[in-house]
Amino acid sequence: MRPRYADLFQALLDPDDARSDAAFDAILFDRTDALPDIEEAYRTAPEAALRFYAIQLAGFTESDAAIPLVMSALADPDPSVRAEACRALEDLRARDAVDLLKARTTDLDPTVRRAAREALAALGGRS
Repeated sequence: MRPRYADLFQALLDPDDARSDAAFDAILFDRTDALPDIEEAYRTAPEAALRFYAIQLAGFTESDAAIPLVMSALADPDPSVRAEACRALEDLRARDAVDLLKARTTDLDPTVRRAAREALAALGGRS
């Protein structure tokens, strides 16, 4: 991961809201250019919060290149990350993910189930 993004991803966990928000905005500003670093952050972060942020940022890239990463996050061990993956797939208008989203409607976590149903409804895949 490029040093700039390594520092920004660490700053996302800063207890100072202004610092963490500024880091999020800096990554978001770069969007697609930051996608390789976002993917690396997701794949290497032990903290669920960082994986959550990575998937949220991937959803905001508006890039089809982010879809495989976000689809893989539907199997994340943390339910907040899985739920965010559902929302990110909706943001990315990832109609190819409809079958995977349907599978999440039976997730053990109610937040994931709700996010999957909402994403399916938005993508026209029913819930």
